[in-house]
Amino acid sequence: MNVKLIKQLTPELKLVQYNEIPVLELSHEVGTAKISLQGAQLLSWQPTHTQQDVIWLSEIEPFNLGEAIRGGIPICYPWFGKAGTPMHGYARLQLWKLVSFDIQSDEVHLHFLLETENAEDVAHIEMTFTDEFHLEFTNYCIEKEPQLALHTYFNVADITQTEIQQLPTTTFNVLTQQQETVSSTRVITENVECIYQANEQNAIADKINNRTIEIIHENASEIVAWNPWDKETSNMSKDGHNTMICVETARISERLGEKAIGLRIRVK
Repeated sequence: MNVKLIKQLTPELKLVQYNEIPVLELSHEVGTAKISLQGAQLLSWQPTHTQQDVIWLSEIEPFNLGEAIRGGIPICYPWFGKAGTPMHGYARLQLWKLVSFDIQSDEVHLHFLLETENAEDVAHIEMTFTDEFHLEFTNYCIEKEPQLALHTYFNVADITQTEIQQLPTTTFNVLTQQQETVSSTRVITENVECIYQANEQNAIADKINNRTIEIIHENASEIVAWNPWDKETSNMSKDGHNTMICVETARISERLGEKAIGLRIRVK
């Protein structure tokens, strides 16, 4: 991958180019992070107290402008899945503006804005980094009733030694198109794409890394769990599914209004 510095914004924050994609790199006392300006997409986050990255990114990602980035937290907006073209909406394929940043000794705030060609506000994202990560998404297209999914790829040591905990016990299986009764704790051993009615909090027990990742869903209506297993997936190696699980904070059946949607991640 070709990496070059575009601009040093502060001692802690710089803008670099990954092949064709501009990426912010944060190195701060609270931890490190990388955020693509295409999609305002978090690509990496490692708080200081952890030994491994919390976020999974494909090791073969080519970083081509206008192509979806495999990993991180893609912003699926203003629709989810195949509800429109392109799949999962256009927000993850467009360049967002870094409109402001605030770097304090114990926290970092980054603000991103998506605009139309006529400079009309479409959506806003605020990211806050402390010993936890908080993403808040605000929708400005009220009349169009859009959907949203924060399609978070979590990094784990071994998917077969990982538990997704505190899930609801009923889910819609997208692969079979059936409603199913399932355990509140799941271990992934096959291709999974399930949509749950949202509860407030889940956890990922990453047993080999000896850590628990807590996920708090704010104002969500659904949670989506996804792992492609051995299904061929663009920009993912054949073994890539072994070290990732997607647990998504979503508003699919209940469309977005004026109230912000949030995602909070903690590592213990």
